[in-house]
Amino acid sequence: MDANVPPVPDERSGLLGFLAQQRRVLKHAAYGLTEEQLRATPSASALSVGALLKHVAFTERGWIIRVTGGPEPSGEDSYNQQFDLSESDTLESLLAGLDAAGAETEAAIAEIDDLGRAVPVPDQPWFPKDLKAWSVRWVLLHLIEETARHAGHADIIRESIDGATGIELLAGAENWPPSPWLTPWHPQPPTT
Repeated sequence: MDANVPPVPDERSGLLGFLAQQRRVLKHAAYGLTEEQLRATPSASALSVGALLKHVAFTERGWIIRVTGGPEPSGEDSYNQQFDLSESDTLESLLAGLDAAGAETEAAIAEIDDLGRAVPVPDQPWFPKDLKAWSVRWVLLHLIEETARHAGHADIIRESIDGATGIELLAGAENWPPSPWLTPWHPQPPTT
């Protein structure tokens, strides 16, 4: 059930569990969207649910590359392009990309013995210049915070598209039975 993270036996499981849960919550905001709705920007923001899916996967991959000492993304993977949806970006491909980023994170973190290991601070204007490194633990907490923030953005965008709220989408995606206080959301058949 995505409404809560199951009990966790240790810190590593807890951090990965809460990150995975926030990814799933973000995915629920896309549940049942058409390709047109995926790209819709119904609020004052230029963000769409699709752009948020793409950005969160990009961000998580970038941090895990930094954790593992890999090369920094550049060129086509630049910051400005991570929000742009191409014709090949479909709901299916964006969800698969987010799932792949999660699997890469799980695999990378499984190989790290010490969550206190140093991770260099990126050279970006929004990061402190007087700090050389954070820990893997800090990176995982930051990814939870970043993913949760964008899941909230996606909830607002989704509600602006068709009125569906997060709990209704979760209930629909998980096939909860209707109750007096909650009707699970399900895609409506197209009208002709």
